[in-house]
Amino acid sequence: MRDVRRDAVLREMGLAPVWRLRAGGEGAAEAIEVLPEPESAPVAAGADQGGGAWSPPAQIVPAEPVPEVRSMRAAIPVRDLIPRAAAATAPVAAPDRRDDGDPARAGRIARMGWDELESDIGACRACRLCEKRRQAVPGVGDRSAEWMFVGEGPGSEEDQRGEPFVGAAGKLLDAMLSAIDLKRGENVYIANAVKCRPPHNRTPQADEIAICHPYLARQIELVRPRVLIALGRPAALALLDAEISIGASRGRVFHRGEIPVVVTYHPAYLLRNQADKAKAWEDLCFARRLMRELAEKA
Repeated sequence: MRDVRRDAVLREMGLAPVWRLRAGGEGAAEAIEVLPEPESAPVAAGADQGGGAWSPPAQIVPAEPVPEVRSMRAAIPVRDLIPRAAAATAPVAAPDRRDDGDPARAGRIARMGWDELESDIGACRACRLCEKRRQAVPGVGDRSAEWMFVGEGPGSEEDQRGEPFVGAAGKLLDAMLSAIDLKRGENVYIANAVKCRPPHNRTPQADEIAICHPYLARQIELVRPRVLIALGRPAALALLDAEISIGASRGRVFHRGEIPVVVTYHPAYLLRNQADKAKAWEDLCFARRLMRELAEKA
């Protein structure tokens, strides 16, 4: 029986024909079913970063099946990344070479509880990003969530409202969450690599990510998620301390300590590159299967 709500959500993501998950028998891999397109598909109501409306692509065909995660034990250095098709299931351990700046500051942040942490983020003057911000944007959601999504930094609307992912990219992220039966604030925590808006929404620089990293590290320690989702390259850099290619890293399991990390595209990128929404959907299915495997092992 068709899930009408999920069909509508996936169309809003720009996935048409619509894909949905189909449960197989016990122990079977989760399948993706392509549903027929209705005679008049609705056009998503939203604006891209340029201000124009965006609509679903005419057709989306998956490049390859989403691989299953079969092992959580082997580890491969990030420098040995090889094409996705050749090693889709091997977990990858990231090196720990990050310089978090002032060790005393990092140690102080590492002992903070939630209230003190968010207050400290709001008062932070440790890097140049504080000079142009309206307010810092700590994070939002369930503080004991199993899922933690990490973006790069606040945009203009986030800077005004003090909450991550509230603009057009935030609406798309909410649709992505809904597509895998998740909801903002319910078993989901959302944060960014940097807590202050970079001027003109530019990409955060490596030193800014490093200076802000103790805050993100403490959030992860407090939330203790089962899975981390890196939304874009700056988020992957913050979580893994490695410059990686999103295309080469999709469908693979990295690790931050004991926590698996899945890498996918940032929603703002998807608004500009709608053909890659199908790849993001594959990544969400991959992360969902990973979460199920972790739950079975618990």
